[in-house]
Amino acid sequence: MAENLRAAVGQLVRAARTTDTLPSGEAAVLGHLDREGPATTAELASWRRIRHQSAARSVKELVDAGLVRPAPHESDGRKIVLHITAAGRERLDRQRRARADRLAAAIDDALDPAERAELARSVELLTRLTDHLRRDP
Repeated sequence: MAENLRAAVGQLVRAARTTDTLPSGEAAVLGHLDREGPATTAELASWRRIRHQSAARSVKELVDAGLVRPAPHESDGRKIVLHITAAGRERLDRQRRARADRLAAAIDDALDPAERAELARSVELLTRLTDHLRRDP
């Protein structure tokens, strides 16, 4: 069941993507900065479990596009802290809305009312699983 769930959720996420998407690494960085607040490139790399150089490439693209703004660290002048910009938040919000709209249309088209109710309950369970996994890495 666990493998089937992992595969199904992954396929659902990929299928819900729209044509106006940033590369997945860049979208993940924007989402993290939006949810968790400012972070260094090293912190982003650690969170995504990727090499620092890979995170730095995504960060550079986002900075060049004006979606992320670097700023000096408050207490450690050697570090740079990354902040999502208003343009970055707007781009992220637009993508989130497009994905949600696409998914909502699929739910309406593919599921009957009883199945929609079952799916709503499943969302609660998936949220509990996610919370548990975040607490217990």
